[in-house]
This record gives sequence, C-alpha cells and structure tokens, in this order.
Amino acid sequence: MLSTTATRPVALFLRFMQWSSAVIVMGITSYFIHKWPKGQHTIYWEVISTLSVAFFLPAFASPFLPHKLSRFVLPIDIIFSYLWLTAFIFAAQDYNWHNCAFNAPPGASCSLKKANEAFIFLTFIFTLLAIHFEVLNLWAQRRETTPYDDKHDSPRAPLDAPAAA
Repeated sequence: MLSTTATRPVALFLRFMQWSSAVIVMGITSYFIHKWPKGQHTIYWEVISTLSVAFFLPAFASPFLPHKLSRFVLPIDIIFSYLWLTAFIFAAQDYNWHNCAFNAPPGASCSLKKANEAFIFLTFIFTLLAIHFEVLNLWAQRRETTPYDDKHDSPRAPLDAPAAA
C-alpha cells in the first residue's frame, strides 16, 4: 500500500531537482545573454527558466499540503512541462542539428551549450516525474484520510452523519 511516508520524501527530492535544474539553466542562459548576442531561443530559455524558478516555489510545500496546493501546482507543472519540452527541442535543434559553434549564441563554447541543453532536459524530466508523484501523493493522502469499512472495503459515512434510511 502506498503511503505519504513513502511519497513525500521522493516528491520533495523531485521538486528540489526540478527547481535547481531550472536555476542552473537560468544561470547559464543569463551568462549567454551577458556575454554574447541574444537570440530568440536564448530569450525563450531565460523567460521560461525565470518563470519556473518563481512558479515552482509553492510546489515545495505541496507534498505536505496536497489538498490545498495540488489544484494550483498540478496545472502549473503540466503547462511548464510543455514549455520545457519546447525549450529542449530548441536546444536540440541549435546544438545537435547544425554546427554548435555557430548557433545561439555564436561564440560561446559548445560544452557550455551542451550543459545548458542537458539541464533543460533534466528540468523537463523532473517536471514530468513531479507531476507523477504529485498525483501519487494526493492519492495516498486521500487514502489515509478517508475512513474505510473493513467488511465492504468502501468508504463509510462519518459517525456524526445522519443514518441512511
């Protein structure tokens, strides 16, 4: 049986990895913007990573307050998963399809560009995993707080509820 004791630490770890990967992408992309000419993809990565750093913060509390925060955190994760997938596609096109040295930003080292691409991918993957564990944690929390009737294996009415006729 799945419990919040098992899902909470994993969910919290995934949230930390998701947020820290977005912070690393924000740092590398900010360095690109500071040192070299800006491109459309570079601006997109900067905007998505900056928004993610801000919007992912409430998710750190969601493993502990799933009923209150999941209705906000889950849609944010779903939206950002698509945004991060798009960011990864842009990075893959820029750095793997053509010559890495000549693409956004031209002049930056390919190893730094590949590191940015890798952390963009990690943010996407950790966002998908965070969605999965957000749902598992919510499910486990509901299972633990809903009273069950042992004979019928179904939820029973609270003791102070009116009796059914």
